Amino acid sequence: MPKAYVNNIKIEYETIGDPNSKPLLLIAGLGSQLLAWSDEFCDKFAENGFFVIRFDNRDVGLSTKFEEAGIPDMMEIAAAYTRGEIPRLPYTLEAMADDAIGVLDALNIEKAHICGASMGGLIAQIIGYRHPSRVLSLTVIISTTGNPALPQAKPEVMAQFFAPVPAEREAYIEEMVKRDSLIYGKFEYDEVQGREYRTKEYDRSYYPEGIARQMAAMAVPGNIQPLISSIKAPTLVIHGKEDPFNSVEAGKEIASTIPGAELLLVDGMGHSFPREVIPRIVKALVENSNKRRN
Repeated sequence: MPKAYVNNIKIEYETIGDPNSKPLLLIAGLGSQLLAWSDEFCDKFAENGFFVIRFDNRDVGLSTKFEEAGIPDMMEIAAAYTRGEIPRLPYTLEAMADDAIGVLDALNIEKAHICGASMGGLIAQIIGYRHPSRVLSLTVIISTTGNPALPQAKPEVMAQFFAPVPAEREAYIEEMVKRDSLIYGKFEYDEVQGREYRTKEYDRSYYPEGIARQMAAMAVPGNIQPLISSIKAPTLVIHGKEDPFNSVEAGKEIASTIPGAELLLVDGMGHSFPREVIPRIVKALVENSNKRRN
């Protein structure tokens, strides 16, 4: 796969479709590799006229790892906020947003349609106000603004989902399949497909330390709700009604804050991409990409 050298690091990326088509940059969520955007998803985007770009965020997959930074002290990060200080972190979401723009630079793409899911949705929003001239349209899926006033994730799900994972291959795969089923929503979870995905992910790059540093990065800039009101690009917000991580209210807040944003709430969808909803997501993104800027 090709590599983009940006911000003094290496970002692994892959393209699908005709380079002369509309560029669509897909940004994955916390700890997720580019594999999170399935071949089926990417192929459908390509069939609908997009040149699809998916990539590994820093600290996951085959992109640069920040091993020397160690594991962040989340208690100290919280304490710094209590003292009114900005915590010291290995990197920030702003840096990750700049990485994404660096991938476009490597491909000589001036402007692109931007789509992010979960943490990737936060990064997409940051791109929307940090690099507005690079954004043709914006799609934010199962994400949040980081506003502490929003309903918090269900504690029982958080406790189980962020507990330490086994390092041994088969145990890791089985544990992650179990966790994925918890956040899938009301659609029937396909364990065979889920196990296949987690196997590919483990074999490509098992690196849980990066997840901890990405979680720390989400602490800054904190609540971006006041900042996203400046976004001018046509924006689509897609949210699952059964999302146990980022509540429906989080999706509603994004859509109500970004001027002219459209909100699509999907019945039965959790913090996931059920195969049944992929055509609906693709159709909505295509329609949003065809809107003209104000």
